[in-house]
Amino acid sequence: MMMKMLNAGGMGTLTDSIRGADEDNINGYYELEKIKRLKEDTSFLEDAVGRSVKIVSALLKYLPSKYQYKIIFMRRDLDQVLSSQKEMLIRRGEPTDRVSDEKMKEVYLKHLKLIEGWLEEQGNIKVVYLNYKDFFVEPKKHIKEINKFLGNSLDTDKIYSVIDQTLYRQRH
Repeated sequence: MMMKMLNAGGMGTLTDSIRGADEDNINGYYELEKIKRLKEDTSFLEDAVGRSVKIVSALLKYLPSKYQYKIIFMRRDLDQVLSSQKEMLIRRGEPTDRVSDEKMKEVYLKHLKLIEGWLEEQGNIKVVYLNYKDFFVEPKKHIKEINKFLGNSLDTDKIYSVIDQTLYRQRH
């Protein structure tokens, strides 16, 4: 959702449209397949200057220090994430019991603590932490926060127009 918001607000997005919309994400993924190889190849990041690119938290530590980054770190309730992942696995006919939810939550919390600590140590990275659910509760407040973080260059009305309440399906 964040990538769609940034795109609507006028910030270019670096995507390749390889992973299209599906039942799990009806608006598409706004992803870049090359990002998965960030550890081995960062040359494509020159194309990302001034644009947004989606990066999963586990790959952030491979960002080269020669660039300045502004990261919008989206937090989400882990029980909702696990529920969403389980539904996706069921739709794909894949097993859902390889690792317990409790263990997955423990692993993810440990990962978040490590990555947030690492981010604090990076002089070339600025981060704003936002909660996914807040965009459905108080969207204008958080859109304003994003706009300020990114230099007040976005069209906030257009960002607001793409928030779709039906996409917040895993509410507990």
